[in-house]
Amino acid sequence: MSGGTKMDGATIGEEDDGIRLDRWFKRHRPGTPHALLARWARSGQLTLDGQKADVSDRIAAGQTLAMPTPPVERTAPPARKDRPLTDADVALAESMLVHRDASALVLNKPPGLATQGGTKTDAHVDGLLDAFKYDAPVRPKLVHRLDKDTSGALLVARTPRAAAWFAKSFSNRSAKKTYWAIVVGVPDIAQGEIDLPLAKQPGSGGEKMHVHDSGLPSKTRYRVIERAGNSAAWVELQPLTGRTHQLRVHMAAIGHPIVGDGKYGGKGAFLTGTISRKLHLHSRRLRIDHPDGGQLDVTADLPEHFAASLDALGFDLLLGDIHTDEEERGPAPKAAMKAAAKAHSKQIRKARRGERRGRTATSKPTDNVGKPKAKTGKPPARRGPAKPGARKPGPRKTR
Repeated sequence: MSGGTKMDGATIGEEDDGIRLDRWFKRHRPGTPHALLARWARSGQLTLDGQKADVSDRIAAGQTLAMPTPPVERTAPPARKDRPLTDADVALAESMLVHRDASALVLNKPPGLATQGGTKTDAHVDGLLDAFKYDAPVRPKLVHRLDKDTSGALLVARTPRAAAWFAKSFSNRSAKKTYWAIVVGVPDIAQGEIDLPLAKQPGSGGEKMHVHDSGLPSKTRYRVIERAGNSAAWVELQPLTGRTHQLRVHMAAIGHPIVGDGKYGGKGAFLTGTISRKLHLHSRRLRIDHPDGGQLDVTADLPEHFAASLDALGFDLLLGDIHTDEEERGPAPKAAMKAAAKAHSKQIRKARRGERRGRTATSKPTDNVGKPKAKTGKPPARRGPAKPGARKPGPRKTR
């Protein structure tokens, strides 16, 4: 360290507890290049409580940070451009709240409301979070998202420490999310795992995914809760990975699109009669370790159109909770059922690659593949050489 280097210092505040060191610089020393931070870290000029620090280290409230004086002008971060909340906005925000504690909020997001803003998207959950600031020093922060037309449990962190904790839980897949959906038709296998890689669909003109061998590994566990004849099924879905539109693409790929999902199921994703044309996908339950100890376990009530469809199809709402409770006892012991589901996924991949053989004029029909063979008459038993004096079998008597 050269003697002419001017040093600067700061004490980590409560609002920055648990965040990465480079994030602290973005908040409090905006404009400091990341390459410069990395150079300070390598040369030992960046320290926390006197110990050499790295830009990726998590910091804690009360620590003393020392670093060279940034050779840039310190400017305040740009102010948010969100419009002031109206009384109607605050009322909508409060109506979504289903859980609140010192570190977390859980909202029941209605269908049709985007999680975050974007092109031509002015109304979104992120724009309503100022309603939940209360007396906290910082604004609440989203830690995951739901599709615009998907309803249900959405987790929001109230402190930077909680945001870092929850983000880690989602990235290492320790957070457990359970979704409910109504799908067209009934899966042949009552429960199993869909293992199909997903990639962005080129030339789709928007955010759309498809099954592709070069895509990212994607797994979804599903279970049929109840069926309405052969026309529809109420299913429980658990994403084991977190790909964009994963549940929607996977269910459509096995031939059972989620009701109302015209994007992936086309015209076949809609039921006739009184069933709503809205998407029937709901984040029912969220379980995640809490940064203050214990576990956060919250369920979100169904939106009106989903509940009405369950009733119209004759489904018993109590069955959903019974199935969820059974899951706590451990994984289903039916390994053969899981293997069959994987085999089903493999067949879909082969079909998409065009590897399935067509029938020829002399080939036998394959309609009964996988079905039990029809019973036939019992073949006659093989007989060895007749024993001396043995009586020759005569015709059987019939009554």
